[in-house]
Amino acid sequence: MKGSENTKFIPNLSYDCVIFGFNGVKLKILILEYHNTGLFALPGGYIKHNQSLQEAVNKGVEERTGLKNVFLDQFQVFADPNRTDPSATRRILEANNKDLADNEWMTERFVTVGHYALINYENVNPKPDHLSDSIEWYDIDNVPKLMMDHNEIVSKALEVLRNNISEKIIGMNLLPPRFTMKLLQQVFEAILGHTLRRTSFQRKMLSLDILQRHEKLFEGKAHKAPYLYSFK
Repeated sequence: MKGSENTKFIPNLSYDCVIFGFNGVKLKILILEYHNTGLFALPGGYIKHNQSLQEAVNKGVEERTGLKNVFLDQFQVFADPNRTDPSATRRILEANNKDLADNEWMTERFVTVGHYALINYENVNPKPDHLSDSIEWYDIDNVPKLMMDHNEIVSKALEVLRNNISEKIIGMNLLPPRFTMKLLQQVFEAILGHTLRRTSFQRKMLSLDILQRHEKLFEGKAHKAPYLYSFK
């Protein structure tokens, strides 16, 4: 390995994060676009020698979203020997006028630890990293072709989220502190990708004993005003 920048980080180890948000209708994820390359990728990074993996991921998500203490879950290690794309990494470095010799370590094989985050879309102020010129929300069903195996990472994150949605719902930051049953159902439907029966969904949610009921949300006719809920 050449240069000094690589000595800050644990060799050949990275993280990538699928950051989910909900805009009231669609489930979305944050995707970076690199300067002058047309390459898209998930937010990610490296782990310094004096950091834990969790500290590195927390810091990376905070830098990309402006939010602290978000719900994060580590879901899989991606270690295929052919997952790294050295030519794409070199294109990114060249587009940013980075010295290739000093940064050749970034083109080596990396094992990456996949995480997903659940955040409130309305609270986010997305910020690109120093190699990117944009970071934008994309609908989960309209994700562009991403670098390396990042589309696979997105698919796996969504699969894990769907399989564990009932267990993870309390920790979700996709919703405001107080929400209607309708909005909660819309989150489930956006994640699962299909509609749910209103009465069955409400019955199930109330049976889990995870919701605290509050005052009604008066927006139209008083007798149709829905109750607000929060997680216990």
